[in-house]
Amino acid sequence: MSLELRNVSAGYGTGAVLHDISLRVAPGEIVTLIGANGAGKSTLAKTISGLMTPMSGEILWDGVPIHALPTALRLQRGIAHVPEGRQLFAGMRVEENLALGASICDQGRPGAGVLEEALRLFPVLAERMADTAGNFSGGQQQMLAIARGLRASPRLLILDEPSLGLSPKLVAEIFALIRFLRDRGLSILLAEQNARAALAVADRGAVIENGRIVMEGPAAVLLHAPDIAERYLGVGVAATADSGEVTRMAARLRACVWGDAGVAG
Repeated sequence: MSLELRNVSAGYGTGAVLHDISLRVAPGEIVTLIGANGAGKSTLAKTISGLMTPMSGEILWDGVPIHALPTALRLQRGIAHVPEGRQLFAGMRVEENLALGASICDQGRPGAGVLEEALRLFPVLAERMADTAGNFSGGQQQMLAIARGLRASPRLLILDEPSLGLSPKLVAEIFALIRFLRDRGLSILLAEQNARAALAVADRGAVIENGRIVMEGPAAVLLHAPDIAERYLGVGVAATADSGEVTRMAARLRACVWGDAGVAG
């Protein structure tokens, strides 16, 4: 299923943050939004998931307008949002956070086997299901946040700043996981300041400045564009995951989760 935005504007109160955004995410594609802090990436993620209502424009999911639907109905239709800062229930156990990820979807779109798959992806969660989420490290909390999103059986996963505050090693693992999920058929919209790592795993990229998309194209082209290099590729350099490292990490994840046979892709 594809996501399409047509001339979407959104903001807070009467002040627009996003201006005439048009964007498409095709099935099984990673599209990354890159831009400085405050450019509008998180606002766009919230507008797509239903946490904010567009001031104008349309949001289409497989050709059907959804911009008037509440967040719960968008989640039921397969759009899951992992927000910036993880937004876990810190005082609740791991198993409770995961259960909340599926509570709405279980009413109309059962996610049989998805929890088990999420736990295979993140074995530390399976080992600590009874532990309180607030006692986890930043990296473990990010794993839990993504697993909670996967528990909803999404067709599109929106990830907002998944590498924020993580060590270089964990950043490499998170971006390897993102490519791995795409290889499993999931569409991913990635909002990320770490432009180099994001473009290394993405199929296409869109540059947001002051709430407008100012450049869009294949990720490999943007990665080598002089304007992008000058403005954004210094962001997160210490936490870069090059494409070779990402490929090797994804292969290791496939072997750990599905055995030597792996997954085609």
